[in-house]
Amino acid sequence: AVVSTLSTGTELQCVALNHSGSLAATASGKGTLIRVFDTRTRQLVIEVRRGTDTATVQCITFNRDSTFMCVSSDKGTVHIFAIRDPQLNKRLTVASVGYLASQWAMGSFSLKSECPATCVFPAHSSGSAVKNAVIALSYDGTYHKYVFTSDGNCNRESFNVFLDLTQELEI
Repeated sequence: AVVSTLSTGTELQCVALNHSGSLAATASGKGTLIRVFDTRTRQLVIEVRRGTDTATVQCITFNRDSTFMCVSSDKGTVHIFAIRDPQLNKRLTVASVGYLASQWAMGSFSLKSECPATCVFPAHSSGSAVKNAVIALSYDGTYHKYVFTSDGNCNRESFNVFLDLTQELEI
């Protein structure tokens, strides 16, 4: 459901907090822009672009130390953004105005087309973060673990069918 904020009239469809509650992320009503705010000062930290096509943002999540954020949508894509080191995010060098001048994801990967997913940056059983990894559980019941590099390369490390949605669940 899309809601409108009282202060700006900007429509929002998804919101998230980082682990400490010091950062808040909002997805625009069209699902194209993600804005991250400092919750103490209410100042904009970074604005990034998920894409140009309207999408329903399903999940926004930060890694443990808020250096990265991932965003998934009903387009079947997961976008990874650098929050603390925004130079890692991609920019179009030919653009000087409009949406082309935005910061774009440093990396992304695709799941089944038009299938939303929820995502998490995993941790070891000891609680320490797994370096540069994202797990996506897709609404079609599939599990995906991707590792990514600082230059934006994303490689699938594991895949499994978590739920067989073709069989009825017995209670």
